[in-house]
Amino acid sequence: MKNLLLIVLINFSVSILRAQNPIGLPQIVNYSNTTYKGGIQNWDIQQDKSGIMYFANNEGLLTFNGRYWKLYPLPNKTIIRSLKIDTGGRIYVGGQDEFGYFYPDQNGVLKYTSLKPLIPAKYRQFSDIWDIVILKDQVFFRTVEKIFQLKDKAIKVYPSNEIWDFIGKVNDQLYAQIRGKGLFWFKNGAWQIINEDSNLKYNTITAILNYDAETTLITTLKSGIFLLKDHVLTKKATNADNIFKNDRIFCAIQLNNEQFALGTTSAACIIIDKNGNVLQKFSYDEGLQKNNIRSLFIDYDQNLWLGLDDGIDFVAYNSPVKQIFPDKNKQVTGYSTRIFDKTLYLGTSNGLFYSPLSPGIKDISYSKNYFQEVKNTKGQVWSLNEINQKLLLGHEDGAFIIEKNNGIPIYSNIGTWLFEAVSSLYPSSGIISGTYNGLHSIEFSNSKFTDKGTISGLSEPLRFVHYDQSSNTVWASHPYRGVYKLELSSDRKKIIKQHLFTKKEGLPSTLNNFVFHIKNRIVIATEKGIYEYLPQKNEFIPSDFFKSVFKNNPLQYLKEDNDGNIWFVSNNEIGVVDYQNATKKTPFTIVHFPELNSKLVAGFENIYPYDEENIFVGANKGIYHINYLKYTHNVKKLNVLLTEVTLFGKKDSIIYGGHTSGNIDAIPVKIKNSLNSLRFEFSSTLFEQQNNIEFSYQLEGFDKNWSDWSAKSEKDYTNLPYGTFSFKVKSRNNLGSETSPVTYTFTILPAWYQTNIAFVIYFLLIVIFLYLLIKWQAKKHIKAQQQLKKLHQLDIKKSESEIIQLKNEKLESEVNFKNKELAITTMHLAQRGKLLLRIKEDLYALQKPEGNEKNSEKIKSLLKLLDETEKSDNDWSQFSLHFDQVHNNFLGTLKQKFPHLSQNDLKMSAYLKMNLSSKEIAQLLGITIRGVEVGRYRLRKKLNLSSEVNLFDYLLQVTNLK
Repeated sequence: MKNLLLIVLINFSVSILRAQNPIGLPQIVNYSNTTYKGGIQNWDIQQDKSGIMYFANNEGLLTFNGRYWKLYPLPNKTIIRSLKIDTGGRIYVGGQDEFGYFYPDQNGVLKYTSLKPLIPAKYRQFSDIWDIVILKDQVFFRTVEKIFQLKDKAIKVYPSNEIWDFIGKVNDQLYAQIRGKGLFWFKNGAWQIINEDSNLKYNTITAILNYDAETTLITTLKSGIFLLKDHVLTKKATNADNIFKNDRIFCAIQLNNEQFALGTTSAACIIIDKNGNVLQKFSYDEGLQKNNIRSLFIDYDQNLWLGLDDGIDFVAYNSPVKQIFPDKNKQVTGYSTRIFDKTLYLGTSNGLFYSPLSPGIKDISYSKNYFQEVKNTKGQVWSLNEINQKLLLGHEDGAFIIEKNNGIPIYSNIGTWLFEAVSSLYPSSGIISGTYNGLHSIEFSNSKFTDKGTISGLSEPLRFVHYDQSSNTVWASHPYRGVYKLELSSDRKKIIKQHLFTKKEGLPSTLNNFVFHIKNRIVIATEKGIYEYLPQKNEFIPSDFFKSVFKNNPLQYLKEDNDGNIWFVSNNEIGVVDYQNATKKTPFTIVHFPELNSKLVAGFENIYPYDEENIFVGANKGIYHINYLKYTHNVKKLNVLLTEVTLFGKKDSIIYGGHTSGNIDAIPVKIKNSLNSLRFEFSSTLFEQQNNIEFSYQLEGFDKNWSDWSAKSEKDYTNLPYGTFSFKVKSRNNLGSETSPVTYTFTILPAWYQTNIAFVIYFLLIVIFLYLLIKWQAKKHIKAQQQLKKLHQLDIKKSESEIIQLKNEKLESEVNFKNKELAITTMHLAQRGKLLLRIKEDLYALQKPEGNEKNSEKIKSLLKLLDETEKSDNDWSQFSLHFDQVHNNFLGTLKQKFPHLSQNDLKMSAYLKMNLSSKEIAQLLGITIRGVEVGRYRLRKKLNLSSEVNLFDYLLQVTNLK
């Protein structure tokens, strides 16, 4: 029962605080342990000079640089309970039975150094380090049993018989609490008691903060808040005291000179001012992951970080963009907004809600009143228009006039999109509304609206309408058909003429055309920029006036504010053309709001620019509020960090870890050629603008130009050649701020075959190769010369051979000719001898008969003459001459060798060499065949030839005999 009562009291107190919450909630980002890959609990939070966040996590030291999380466990894998960073960049951490510090090595990688060896031996066993305080050149570590003081690389121990409950610092003064004794401060190297009030003896202190120059604010775990002035303790009353009676203040921080944040164990985070007023509450209802807060931290940009019992939450506490939920339980879609009669009205998908505005507040998001539902407006609200000082509601059930908290129907059963006054001079006697079924007429008289029925002539749904008073014409667009020009009758009861403009009449497309009245012009927002009507040609053309602003970008929504700025939506992204802030090149500045990208209601966009501090934007969840004045003046220092450089390939290795207090480009970095693939990661610690930040990078020595701006926060380079490179990265946001580039220089070493020694070897090898080549060429040249000479000699020999051959052929021809002559001569001699022999035989026959002596004498005389003829040497002389020419002076050689040979012997030899038969020889010699055989025998004898030697063969070789 007691526990039930406690829960009821806590819930009641929380409901009271919720009523005190501003209607606008800042951006809240949830980081679960599955996101940061660490333990669920986060006990302490710090930020270093570069903006990197550090969290004391159950599993180690957790870091976050805006894009990447990293976990550094302690050697004994213990929970880190406490965390502090000194001015030199040392990150002191405390865990169970362990404390020390992380510090980057020369490559920017955090390395842990334990301080436990400095502790006197008998004190080296201890429990958790719950608090760390840095006081000038000293660092204090608190456990429940003792306090360790680190100074000049030595540790002094302050043990206590009681429990050290707390240690903290305010205005360079160190305070500590001992349970049962009270509050102490550290003076002249000793702990001196300053207050023994019972509230400080038995109530655990959770924070000591600066209240003013003379006063300190003290929060306790179970008894609320106290003020300490001149060593006197007084209770501080707040609007949250009912919660503090039943809940615990686990941690607290000072946000600024006027505000404090309190972290509780079940009521989440409560913001109070010095007077104890609750200004804001952040809990599960507002978007936190848990209500149990373990740690709080305000960063350099006044954003709030919450370490939870399960996760980490980021609250853009100082953000100019906030979200308004008229019904937090349902988080309905927001379609329209209007401030009327000091009341904020929000039209949603589930009705119309209103909240009276808190007086004296310029930024309406800080108004603290409840939202309530307007009666009779349940259902889809499309628009809110103020006409004739009356608030009109376009609803799915018709048209309503809103009076106080009640919706009064003007007409029903026809869904209504919007309203247009027919006169710019108020009060306007007539109103035209665009409905689900065409145009509708409303009359205004005696401060009352009267339904005049449908304007006949067109029954299409018309959601975008503008009335042109000068021509009694309505311009209306249908998103799928085109743009209508509707001329009305004088009594506005019917459409007397209408024309539908499509692609044929100049529009870039029949689809997605929207009618608006901007800068006193009727314009059409299209898929390719803004178009205007050209009456001379009765067609639409691209607007010259808006061409320099929107170019050919697709537009779905336009709204002009009281300062002449144009708010627009393009592809579900919102921006504003700010004519109050000109640039050197244009008379305007275009500002985009990436925080709202993809959060608008596509097709039903709505922007309500009430004034420069209050811009309301319809969204898929509630309404967004933009304090545009604060947005443009909330210029925070944009930075860019190179967070990690990794070699990747077979095994990834970090060569730069992102943590350094010096110039990261000062240390020369040399990388093996085999590890020439690198990944660069970069970020910015402007946490509340992460969606706005873009990066551009260049690898000098490799990339010719800077990359295009992009939200991408990493870049890989593979297979880089050897040489020295400088990676440069810079960042910018949507307000045009741009950082100077951060540079990281490194050298890819050449491979062994690319080193100077290798090149010397290559040079020597080339020289040797050239030398050998020259020698080879010379040798080849000599050989070629010899070959040429040889070929020349061969040519000469060939020429001589050819000459000899020709001579031989000539000789052979001559020999053949001589042989022919010799043969002819031989044949002639043979024929003559044969003829003479025959004549002789005939003469001998004639000589035999007797009685003819006279004839006989004559025959004898003839026979004698024939014998003399046969013995004549004239024919032989001619024959021997020819024979010796043909047979290489055969007869002369034979005669010289055998001078005793007779003429007949020579003839016999010649005829035998000619291989004549015995018969032919006999005829030539005028002897018998037997005489030839005898002559042969005699010749053998004279030649001294044995019987084994062939006479013919011997005679063939006569010219070769020596």
